[in-house]
Amino acid sequence: MCEKAALKSDLIAAPQGVVAGAAPHFTVAQCRRAWAAVFRAGGIDNPELDARVLIGHALGLDHAALAARADELLSVEQQRTIAAFGRRRLAHEPVARITGTKEFWSLPLRVNQATLVPRPETETVVAGVLSALDKRGPRSRPWRIADIGTGCGAILLALLKELPNAFAVGTDISAAALTVARDNGRRLGLTRAAYLCCDMALALRGPFDVIVSNPPYIASAEIDRLAPEVRLFDPRSALDGGSDGLHWYRAIAATVAALLAGDAILVVELGSDQAEPVAALIAAAGLAPVALQSDLNGVPRVLIAENVLRQL
Repeated sequence: MCEKAALKSDLIAAPQGVVAGAAPHFTVAQCRRAWAAVFRAGGIDNPELDARVLIGHALGLDHAALAARADELLSVEQQRTIAAFGRRRLAHEPVARITGTKEFWSLPLRVNQATLVPRPETETVVAGVLSALDKRGPRSRPWRIADIGTGCGAILLALLKELPNAFAVGTDISAAALTVARDNGRRLGLTRAAYLCCDMALALRGPFDVIVSNPPYIASAEIDRLAPEVRLFDPRSALDGGSDGLHWYRAIAATVAALLAGDAILVVELGSDQAEPVAALIAAAGLAPVALQSDLNGVPRVLIAENVLRQL
């Protein structure tokens, strides 16, 4: 088989007969358009963006450099590398898992199979914490923060970025996830943190000014109905919230009240239709739910509760 024919079979015949190109004079721009067409035909969301990001990753180019080199010819090896990434995306592997990086709160965070890929809606949690703290004192205070179920460290590191004298403790049941979080902190220079491998808050000793968590909140029976990017690639332990999706909120409610300082807050991310039952669990634990914030899609996403001692 000649090299050109081998390359064509290597590159993939995509859905509906769309072929991702195998020309010996194939430019960056042609490759980007071809793979965008392949992704579109394969039912991939954001096909143009995904094609651009994956080709840029394969070539080691950012967006500006990719545009500047649009007419540059690709080598056979470069086309094969791009095709390998393309096949993975067509199998619904998230772009962030292919590139190994996801931006969150303007921080480039590394992710792997041990961690969730941070979602944009979780930035609402960070914004909620900062808004609540702004009512309590300057951001320069030495705030004490606990992030329960820290994963890759997204929430914890975003808060350390905004609170220059804060110290944070991140917990996770996965030692592998904690390694990712710690490495992200070191790489970003946000090292005012400790990481504990434990079940939720069991190894923590307070008091903390802020306890924050994005716990697993998908009902067990719903996981297999999630988008393939989630159900096939996110760790199930980071998704499964038990039979009703509230298991880990119960665990949080049972432990955090004793860990909060007198003027402290608890901030948790919510799944769909969970605001009322989670607020009830938190209130039963002796905390006072005081605010509910929605994400950019208008979904109630964040519950903020105060230590009831603040009311005395």
